[in-house]
Amino acid sequence: VLSAPWRVATRGKVGAMGKPRCLLIGGQFTGTFCARDLKKRFYVTVVDAKEYFEYTPGVLRAYVKPCHLDALTFTLQPVLERSMGVKFIWGEVKNLNGEQKYAEIKPIFASTCDKVSFDYCIICSGCNFGPFKPMGESLWFPTVHEEARKISDWPHIDERFIEGRRRHILEEYHKLHDLNRKKATVLIVGAGFIGVEWATEIEYFFPDVKLTIIDALPRCLGPLPDSAAEYCSEYMSAVGIKEFYDCKYDAKSSEFW
Repeated sequence: VLSAPWRVATRGKVGAMGKPRCLLIGGQFTGTFCARDLKKRFYVTVVDAKEYFEYTPGVLRAYVKPCHLDALTFTLQPVLERSMGVKFIWGEVKNLNGEQKYAEIKPIFASTCDKVSFDYCIICSGCNFGPFKPMGESLWFPTVHEEARKISDWPHIDERFIEGRRRHILEEYHKLHDLNRKKATVLIVGAGFIGVEWATEIEYFFPDVKLTIIDALPRCLGPLPDSAAEYCSEYMSAVGIKEFYDCKYDAKSSEFW
C-alpha cells in the first residue's frame, strides 16, 4: 500500500482530523525512516519497547570502549515528538489485531495494556538471531521484551532504559578487562563480518588476550568477495589471531578440542 501513489494510500477510513492513522512498531532504522516520510500524509505513532535508538552496526566498539555508546544512541521521545513531530509511545506491543485494526500496548510504567487504533500498521521491529538462545538473545541487541527478560542471561539489567544498556556494556567491558589481565585464551565461533570485527576489536583494545577464530566455511567472511576475506585474514594473521576454517564447533567432541 505504501509503495503506491499517495492518492491510493490515503483512500478509505481516516482519522478524526482528516488524515489516516499509521502505527509504526519499532523505532529504530526502518521505524524512524518511515515516520519521517509518512508524517505529512498520516498521523504517525511510533511504539518501541525501549526508550532509545541504538546504531547496532557500531555496538561492538562500545563493548571494548564504553564511552562510544554515546555516539551510537539517542533517546527517542525528544527526537520523534519535538524534532520530527510524530507521537511516541514507550511500551511493548502485546497483541496486534489486523482485522479490527488495533494494537494492545503495555506502556513502560503501566501494569495493563492500552488499545491503540490505526488505519495502517507497519511492523519495523527487526529480529533477534542468537542461535543458542530460545528467544534469540545476544550481546548485539538489548533484551527488552517482557517474555525474553524472564529467561535472559542478564535478568538483573533492564535494557529498556538507556542506563540499563550502559550498565550491561560496562559489565561486559570489565569481563574483557579481566580476561586481558589474566592473559586468557578466547575462542570466537563464526568468522563472518561480526566475528572478524569482534576478534579485531578485542585484539586492538585488549592485546594480552590470546584469540582464536573458527568457521565451518573454508574461509572468513563467507558471502563477501575473496579480496575482502584475504585482506582480513592477512590482518588477523599479522596481529596474532589464530584462524581455523572448515572446522565446525562441537564443544562435546574431544576431536574438536
